[in-house]
Parts: sequence; structure tokens; C-alpha cells
Amino acid sequence: MSDLRSRASADDARFMAMALKLALRGKGRTRPNPLVGCVLVRQGRVIGTGFHRKPGTPHAEVVAIESAREDVRGSTLYVNLEPCAHYGRTPPCLDLILERQIGRVVVGTVDPNPLVNGRSIRALRAKGVEVTLGVLEAACRRMNEAFFKWVQTGKPFVTLKAGVSLDGKIAAFTGRSKWITCEVSRRRAHRLRSEVDAILVGIGTVLQDNPLLTCRGIRGASQPLRVVLDSALRIPPDAAVLGPEAETVVATTDRAPAEKVAALRARGVQVEVFSADRAGRVPFGDLLRRLGEREIQHVLVEGGRGVFTTVLEEGEGDRLLLFVAPILLGGEQAPGILAGRGAESPQEALRAFDLRCRRSGQDVLLECRLKGSESEESLTARVVDSGEAG
Repeated sequence: MSDLRSRASADDARFMAMALKLALRGKGRTRPNPLVGCVLVRQGRVIGTGFHRKPGTPHAEVVAIESAREDVRGSTLYVNLEPCAHYGRTPPCLDLILERQIGRVVVGTVDPNPLVNGRSIRALRAKGVEVTLGVLEAACRRMNEAFFKWVQTGKPFVTLKAGVSLDGKIAAFTGRSKWITCEVSRRRAHRLRSEVDAILVGIGTVLQDNPLLTCRGIRGASQPLRVVLDSALRIPPDAAVLGPEAETVVATTDRAPAEKVAALRARGVQVEVFSADRAGRVPFGDLLRRLGEREIQHVLVEGGRGVFTTVLEEGEGDRLLLFVAPILLGGEQAPGILAGRGAESPQEALRAFDLRCRRSGQDVLLECRLKGSESEESLTARVVDSGEAG
């Protein structure tokens, strides 16, 4: 979309940063819509702000315009994502921007939705509105990376998350893993659950830990969908993950006994049956496509190591979060984060990009992307001390 760009100013970056901060206030609540914040400015003064709260409610641009304390004609509108140009659950923001005679629109990034994808920018310019595109574009794209992937591929964005010891273990040799990480990291993990659409684990994790897989301690959070990979349908009928606290999908294969499938469905459990892959497992890419059809945009994979290995081997992981605790578990039998044969040499290893590091209580949180390209930014680890509170 380079033909749509025009020059930006230093002030543009400052007000776009405000729009991004506003957009974050809708995190975990806007699916299937993206996160959007908006700031209205006249002569360097903010005269209106808004963000998108949830589907069916006014978009950020509408909220900002309606909140303005004075006439908005000739003002500048900052928004992290291109305004919508089509009717959905609400009317197009483009029409209101034109109707209220906004003088200039500053856009962080183009909306990849085929119904938009530059249409609003061209329409605004055709009506004589000055448009600046690409302000803080990397940050704007990062904020809505799950939405972007879902719109462009039909698959949700996949984050893998684990708590590990300094020597890379996810449990002791006994299988016990509670608790490797500190309380601050565990609170942060629950907040992460509140921001995604689904949590996914393998049957091994269910049999070993019997997790509830719900978001707890986050005010106003809705429960994400719980997904269990269980190719032979070994899940116990009294598993905590089958409780009423949230919806559950059990993904299995045509190897599963028909009577077990019927019994789970009779209880209200959603059972998705797939043709087994060569290894007899649920094809992870097929599962992602089916979740995408349900408007699931962001899946958090919490284990175990068999599932982690499958996701990475199939190239379906997008982001990795490792909470590293200052302990050494040792033991040849203590499980690491990955199983399988592994890389034959460091040169054959899966490479991560855009490494970031920050404190998480007594732990360290490492974040990286699993898809990307070498760049000066991705080769430089940025260390941010975020303090004790997460």
C-alpha cells in the first residue's frame, strides 16, 4: 500500500501512541473485531477519545467523535487501524468521518479485511480529506497480529506458553510441576488467558495435572474456549476441563471409539473428529482451520511437550512465551519443553526472532516470534525491567 502513504510528523507518533494505549482497553473483549483506539486533535489539543469495547458497540472513531467537547470540523483523527468502509454489526465509520467534515485522518496501518483494505483511505482522499498512513505501523500491526492472521489465512494466531526451570525443565522427574514459576508469573498467565480466545492442551496434561483451564482473578474477563487434543479419546469423564465453568472442545480422530464420542456429546461436550495423520494424531493445521471457522483468532497452547513438539514440527506456532524460574531441577528423566528427535545440529535448529526479556516477579519472561526474518531489531534482545507487579 505504498501508494497510499504520505509524510508524518513527530506529533503524529505521539497521538498515535495515545490511540494504541486506548485500544488496549478493549483487549480480550472485541473478537471477532480488532483492537482500535482513536484520538481527535485540534491545534495540538485532544478534543475527543474513544476505543472499541465489544462487538455490536460503536467503533472507536464513532466514540471519539461523539465524545468531542467542541465542533470536530477540520480536526485531525488518529486511529491505529484503517476505518471500516462497510456495513457489519454497525454502520461504516467512513461515512461519519465524511459527514462530520474531519479535516485530516492519520492511520496506523491498512485493514487487511478484503471489505476494507485501502478502500477507506482512497475514498477519504477522493473527497479531499488529507490522509497520512503508516504512523507507528509496526506497533499497530503487532497489536492486531492475531486478527490479521485470521483474516488473511482463516487460522488463529498461536502462542505457546510454558513455565520452565533454568535448565529447561517443565516438571521434576516425578512429573510434578506445581509450582515452577512464582505467583506474579501465575497471575500474569491468568491475564494472558483472559486476552485469548481459546486455551489448548494435550490429553497428557489433562491426565497428569487435571487442570481446570479457566481464567481466574481477572475482573470482568470472559472464559476462553477450552480445547483438548485427545486422538484416542482417553479423557476421563470426571476431568475438571469438562466442567461447566467454560465451553470445551475435545479434538479427536476417527480412531476414537464411537461410543465414547456419543457419551461426551450427550453431556454437552463438543467433540470434533478428524482423520488421523500418519502418526495417528489430530492434524493441527486442520484443527486451527476449524477453530478459525468459529471466529477463534488467538489460541494459547499450554502443553504438554508432545503438543508443543507437534505445533512446532508442523510450523503452526507464531509466538513463544517462556516464564523462566531461578531453579535447577536436573535429572535425565525430568521432561523438557520439547520431545521428539530434535535438530541434528545448531544450524538445523528452529530459529526464533524478535527476542524480548522482562522481569516477572522472581522469574524472567522471554518472548519471541517463531516466524519472521533476520533484522537489526530481531537480532537485538531488548531487556525491560517491569518490576514485581505484572
